[in-house]
Amino acid sequence: MSDGSFDVTGKIALVTGGGTGVGKAISRALSAEGWTVVIAGRRLEVLEAAASELSVETGNEVKPLAADVGDPASVKALFGEIARTFGRLDLLVNNAGMFNSPVPLEEISFEEWSNVVAANLTGAFLCTQEAFRLMKSQDPRGGRIINNGSISATTPRPNSAPYTATKHAITGLTKSTALDGRPFDIACGQIDIGNAASDMTAAMSAGVLQANGEMASEATMDPVHVAEAVVYMAGLPLDANVLSMTVMATKMPFVGRG
Repeated sequence: MSDGSFDVTGKIALVTGGGTGVGKAISRALSAEGWTVVIAGRRLEVLEAAASELSVETGNEVKPLAADVGDPASVKALFGEIARTFGRLDLLVNNAGMFNSPVPLEEISFEEWSNVVAANLTGAFLCTQEAFRLMKSQDPRGGRIINNGSISATTPRPNSAPYTATKHAITGLTKSTALDGRPFDIACGQIDIGNAASDMTAAMSAGVLQANGEMASEATMDPVHVAEAVVYMAGLPLDANVLSMTVMATKMPFVGRG
C-alpha cells in the first residue's frame, strides 16, 4: 500500500514505452510497490530483457507485450491479451512517445509529423479508449489513467512543432478523459516531466538550442523522482485525483525567461 489508503494487491498496471527510460523507471517503481505490471512497446526483445530484470529486482511479475500504440489493431490485441490474462486493468500509464527531428518547422516532413502524432497522441487516445472499455465493464468497476505530458505541454522548445502540438493535445485528452470517466469511477491525471535523465535527454549536457538562439547545457534529474510521483498518483483511492503535476529539474530553463 503506497499511502495507507489504497491496497495494490492484485492490481494490474500497463505502462506503454515501459521497457526503457522513464517508462522503465515507472515500471520498476510500480512493481516494487506491489503492482503487477505489463510493459508494452514495439521491440519485444527490449521488453523481455527489461521484464526479466525488473521481475528479479522487485520480486513481482512484470509481463512484456509487444504493441504499436499508433496501430488500432495492435492496441486492441494488447488490451485483449490483458483482459484474457488478468481479467482487468486498474492503471494505464500512457508513456510511449517520440521527439521530432530538431529542424526548422518548414523542413519537417509530413511523414515525420504523422509518426510523432501517431506515437504521442493517437497512441494515448487508442489506449485510453480500450482502457475505458475494460474499466467500465470489470468488477469492481473503474481505474486510473496517467498521461505523460511534458514541459512542452505548456511551453515549447525551438524547432519542436510536432512534439509540442501533441503534448498540448495530451492536456486536452487528459481533461476530457477525467470528465468522461467520472460516471464510471475512472480517474485521469497528467504528469509533466522536465529533463528526466535518459537516452533521449543525453544531449542536454552538451548543449541545447535555447529560445534566444544560444546553445546552453541544461540540468537534468534522476527519472526515479518521476517514478515516485507516478506511484503517488497511482496510489490514491479513486475518489481522489491529481489532475496535473509538474516534476522537473530544479535548474532547467523553464520558470521565468530562461
